[in-house]
Order: sequence, then C-alpha cells, then structure tokens
Amino acid sequence: DGMYYREFPVMFDWVHNGEGLTTFNLHGLMDPTARDFDKRVRRYAGFYMGDDPQSPNYDKQHRIIRSLFNGSRGPMLRKATPLDWAGDPLEDVEERYNALHGERNFEEMLAHFEDYTDVVGDHPSNMVATTLGLNAYALTGEKAFRDWVLEYVEAWRQRTIDNDGIIPTNIGLDGTVGGECDGKWYGGCYGWAFTVTVPQTGGLSSRNTHYLGIAGFGNALLFTGDQRFVDVWRQQIDTINSNTKVVDGQQMYPHMFGDDGWYDFSTSPYSAGALDVYYWSMARQDLQRLDAETGWIGFLEGNAPDYPVAALQRDFGRVRSQMEKVRHDPTTPDTRLSDNPNPLNPATIGSLVELMLGGMTPRHGCPLHCRLRYFDPARQRPGMPDGVGALVEKLEADSTTVTLVNTDQVSSRQVVVQGGAYAEHHFGTVRIGDEAFEVDATSFAVELAPGAGATLRIDTQRYATQPTFAFPWDRRS
Repeated sequence: DGMYYREFPVMFDWVHNGEGLTTFNLHGLMDPTARDFDKRVRRYAGFYMGDDPQSPNYDKQHRIIRSLFNGSRGPMLRKATPLDWAGDPLEDVEERYNALHGERNFEEMLAHFEDYTDVVGDHPSNMVATTLGLNAYALTGEKAFRDWVLEYVEAWRQRTIDNDGIIPTNIGLDGTVGGECDGKWYGGCYGWAFTVTVPQTGGLSSRNTHYLGIAGFGNALLFTGDQRFVDVWRQQIDTINSNTKVVDGQQMYPHMFGDDGWYDFSTSPYSAGALDVYYWSMARQDLQRLDAETGWIGFLEGNAPDYPVAALQRDFGRVRSQMEKVRHDPTTPDTRLSDNPNPLNPATIGSLVELMLGGMTPRHGCPLHCRLRYFDPARQRPGMPDGVGALVEKLEADSTTVTLVNTDQVSSRQVVVQGGAYAEHHFGTVRIGDEAFEVDATSFAVELAPGAGATLRIDTQRYATQPTFAFPWDRRS
C-alpha cells in the first residue's frame, strides 16, 4: 500500500523515521504559520498518543509504543521479514545501483536484514517520536501533547532505573521488560545483543540503537527543566563503564550485552550521550567525560582559541568537496536509491550551530538544543540580519557570553536575541563592559551601529519557560 499514508511513513523504525523527519521537526522554528503545518503536527503527534483508531501505536495502560515498526497504519505485531525492511525487489543491483551497504544483488539486500525480525514491543529509539509531541505543543500550547511526552518518557526513565540503571531494549506488549524476548532486557532488533553477520564479508557488526532514546529525555527536560531526566542517562554511562576489564595491561570498556554478559570491549569508554548530559547539566563532573582541551568544548573552556577559524575553514572545505561530488555524481533518477544523495549533501551546519547558537547539531529527528537564537525584526523573520555575526564564547549553568558584530560599515542593524531555540531560557541581567541592563524576558533587542560590536554576558535561567514556536514579537502581542 505504499511507503506513506496520511503524509507519514506507514510503518517503520525510528532510525529511519527520524532521519526522514529531520527537517520537518525543525520546520516550526522557521515558519510555524506555513500552510497545513498545524494540521500536520497535530496529526503526526496523534499517531502516537493512543487516540487515533487507524494508528494504535500507543498503549496508554502500559505506556508503551507497541512495536519497533510503527507509523500511520499502526504497529507491526508480528515478526518482521527481510522484505519488510528491504522493500520491493530490485534487478541488476551491482550493475545498475550504488548500494551503500555494498550489496551486489537483491538476495544480499535481504540477507542484510536476515536477523532483523524481533520488532514487537517497545524500544528506546521510539522516544524520538516524542519530538512530534514537542512540535505540537510548541505550536499550539495544548497541554495534552506535553502530558503525553512526559508520561511516555517517565515510563522509560523508571524502567531504566528498575533495570539496574541500563535502558532495556525490549518492553513486551504486557509492559514487562524483555516481554517479547523471553524476558531478556537486552533482546530485540537494534537491542543490546543485536550483533549480526555482514553477508558480503562474514564479519560481525554490532547495531544497538538504544542511544536514540536520549531524544526523549531531552524533550522532557525542555518541558520541565527537571534534571532527573539527565541523571538517568549519566547513571547509565557510569554503570556501563564500571564493567571494565584489563586485557594485556589495557583498560577495556564494554559496549554490548548478551546471554554471556558484557562484550564488544574496546579501549574507548562507553560515551553515547556524554555531550548531551554535560550540555544539559552544565555540571563540571560531567565535563570530565569529554575532551576539554580541543574542539568546541575546548574553545568554550578557553583551551582552543583557534577553533572557530579552523572549524569554519574546515566546513567551507567540506562544502566545496561535497559540491564537487554532486557535480560528478554518476547516478541518474532511475538508478538513484533513496539514500544515495546522503553522502553528497553539502549542507554543513555543525560548527555554525556550535559557534553562533551555542548548541548541539540536531540529529535523527531530534529538536534543536541551543543557548541562543536570533531574529531579524526589520524583515520579521528568524535568523541573523544581513552582515551581523555572532560568536558564543562561553556557556555556564547560569550565564551565556556572546560577541555580536555588525560588519556593515554604513548601516546600523538591530538583532533580537532569544533564550534557546524555543524560548525555553529566561534572561536576567545583560552586561556589556561596565554597563548592566535588566531584561527579565526570554528575548531582547540589540542595536548595532555601523561596524560596531560588543561582548554580552547574559544571566541565563535555563529551562525556565515552556517551549514555543512563536516569534518574539508575536509573544509580546
């Protein structure tokens, strides 16, 4: 019956649903009044709240999404087949297509998914769906969307605590941990024990996507500011890394868990979500899990002053390189698979999000977590006015430091600075040199004379207000 129904994937996992919704889930930040956007965010969130008879994904009693495969036609409540994953058969795969997993024929495409069968029951990656609830609340302010997100995420938080601090990767239809996998909390497709054989090489590959679940905890934090949603992931990181062993004199850390206990040991500690935990908590002990000497975090800590220039030079280089790939792409519309354009995408936003917004790059359908956002009041749109630059130089638990510069040598510019992508942060006093200005709001305007710039230290109360898509001038009206 096709891949889409009611403008939404019919039935798929949130590794792929999230990828497909990456831009839609940020659309409200750009144009929340776009035609039919209101209808779509309501409909999409409704697929997961348990009230849509055509898509009974959510079980209110057990607070679960009932399958790893879910969507506008509801959950898959049987074993998945390779055909469910691979789609319609293709001929002449090696001769005609560029299969990114290296498959040479359709049989190898099916073999890739041979073990991807245990999809019944809930999985942490389904928490990416809570971004749909965040979207709907940020647009409408209706409490039901917020309540569903918090209800569902809290259920996962409690399960993780009850499972000795490790998020389980299968919740049965009866609400029990491991209920569809013989009681194994680590079972299921994309679970802690999901290590499969690569058909082309015979090698093993571990494909555990539990880490996508951190999206739900971040969304709950946006709504509440409650650090217990951060604590649960921090405790998981520490619990996993406590299961180290020494091999040939080297400390080794596990990353997978199966019938025989922890496995897939490497010299790198388990660190999935470590940056998120620090960014959300701003606790110095959480910084210890990160590299504070180089990169973006090193810059914020004052240890990598050259990072902004180096990062932008690197990103411009990548844009040029990607455009060369686009120009020399040998595929044609009839030989181009759906994911072939992905490695060619020239959009390179990571450093801009870090340096201008003081934020983390959104991924897999997650929202934008950032400290600042900017608006152009003259043109009544989100984004920087022409010729204005920003560099977030320091992030602390209760303050934000940013330098704003108007590069136009003739005309002045006004820019509105907002706390967070969704106005979730509240500003107190803004200091420029020896001067102090009381703001007491989620945004303020800065007038920049021609060629002028200034460094602002902004007292910031994080996660103090409810998220909204409304632009600053609309919130004041």
